[in-house]
Amino acid sequence: MGHAGMAATALRYLRSVGAPTTTGPFETLPRPELRAVGDDERAPLDPGEFRRVLGHFATGVTVITAPPCEAGEGPAGFACQSFASLSLEPPLVSFMVARTSTTWPRIARAGVFCVNILGADQGELCRAFAVSGADKFAGVEYDAAPVSGSPRLAGAPAWVDCAIQAVHTGGDHLIVVGRVDALGTAGGDAGPLLFHQGGFGRFTP
Repeated sequence: MGHAGMAATALRYLRSVGAPTTTGPFETLPRPELRAVGDDERAPLDPGEFRRVLGHFATGVTVITAPPCEAGEGPAGFACQSFASLSLEPPLVSFMVARTSTTWPRIARAGVFCVNILGADQGELCRAFAVSGADKFAGVEYDAAPVSGSPRLAGAPAWVDCAIQAVHTGGDHLIVVGRVDALGTAGGDAGPLLFHQGGFGRFTP
């Protein structure tokens, strides 16, 4: 019916039962004052306590990869637990990355990435991609994701091939939104790799 049709139907019903359909002119409420939060209004928050409390929230674990941008350069990748689905129409996903990351600029230059969703037996692979400055792809099997060409890691139960749609700031992190161009699963019964309170675990149904 659409919004206009529903509104017309509601108006006809109100008139049929004798209900008023107008109440006269409306007074506009005053606009609230907009201001920045003052330093004296900020709740004291210890970073260690922040990590400890939020560590109770278990997450899946992924490796975000991107193809090389320049000749002689290898692919880029880093371990990421802040991946999430965002939208079905259009298909969008998101992940967060520290603004101090040395890997992120390479992914940003590529403009594309692949999310490799890790399985329960891939804890060591995740640790390898969490190390800064090392050759993270040494000894790692992978092929090219079908659209972006980003590394698709062997053994990962699922992958999501994306192009960067938008990047937003979020404190000391960036919120990266990706448009999904292709995705798939590799099967297997290992279950997901989970991260909880600083350690890896697995899901037991």
